[in-house]
Parts: sequence; C-alpha cells; structure tokens
Amino acid sequence: MLQQLIDLSMGACLLSLVALSLALLMRNRLIILFLTIGFSIAGVALITQPTLTIPVKNASVADWNAKSFWYEPWGNSIVHKGIDIFGKRGTPILSSTDSLIIFTGDIKVGGLVILAIDRSLRVHYYAHLAAIDTHRWKFVQRGDQIGRLGASGNAFNKPPHLHYSLLSIIPQPWEITSQTLGHLRAFYLNPIAWFE
Repeated sequence: MLQQLIDLSMGACLLSLVALSLALLMRNRLIILFLTIGFSIAGVALITQPTLTIPVKNASVADWNAKSFWYEPWGNSIVHKGIDIFGKRGTPILSSTDSLIIFTGDIKVGGLVILAIDRSLRVHYYAHLAAIDTHRWKFVQRGDQIGRLGASGNAFNKPPHLHYSLLSIIPQPWEITSQTLGHLRAFYLNPIAWFE
C-alpha cells in the first residue's frame, strides 16, 4: 500500500509540474492555480484506476443482472445507480480494491452500509449488509472481508443481496447519456466494466 501511495504521489507531482510549466508560460496566476490543481486531481484519478474484485465472495456474473445498472423505473431513486449481487445471507463481502473506509453505519434506504474511497478517488458503496466487519478510517486491501451479505434497509423481506455502486469524485463527462438522469452518469460508473 505504501508503494502505491508513493507511485500515486510521483504521478501527481509530474502532472503538476507540467501544468505549472504551461501556466507559467501564460503568466496568469489564476490559470496557474486551476491548471495545477486540475492536473493533479486528474493525474491521480486517470493514471491509477485499478480493476476491481467482485465484492461478494465466490460470486460470478450469474449472480447479478448485467442490465440492472441504470435500469428504470427504480422506485424513489428513478434509476438503479449500481448493481445488486445476490447470494446467501452471511456470505462475506470483500473489499473490491485497496481503499480507505470513510463511513460505516445504518441508513434508512441502504440499511447497514460501508463507504470506501480508493486511490483514484472513486467511492465504493456497499449496502444492505447483514453485518459490518470493519470500521471507519481503516485501510483495507483488495479481498479483505469488510461485511456480510444481507437484506437490510429497503431490501428488508427481499432476497439477500449486496447493492454495489461505484462513484467518481472527478466528473467523467464522456459518460453522460441522454437517458433519464443521464447527466449523473458523469459520476456513477458501471461497476461491471471494472470487474476482472
């Protein structure tokens, strides 16, 4: 993990230097600031976006509907901004990548949930858990058990499943579509595209 953070910092520093050099040629302090910050963030996100492990132990593509991402209508959410991976109650939920746990708790819709952020500034949302086996501010590695499959929140009385969403803090405008709420696809990524 330490080596990954060092590599990440080096990449961001190199992009910052390129941005700063360009901005200095333009001799505008505001442009210098925005280019430096922008290239640093983009460098962190675009250089190091890791592929993901399916977050339900022993799950395969047969355990979710490939067409469920952005499916509509989907209740109060209007569209389904993630995928549901089905399995047996209590099945281990695994960290899909090396990440930092930033929230664990119980919320009305998601039930028992975990939020984690990875090195490319993508947020991983794990919902409807039966139990949480981690805590906030803990670094976890890809494949570490962080919870157990359940049906909490608005999944109560439904088959046990993990609702898994992947969000990018940095907008990806090329993902925007003309679908319902398609502008939000700049932030909500289809996790299936990132699974190994």
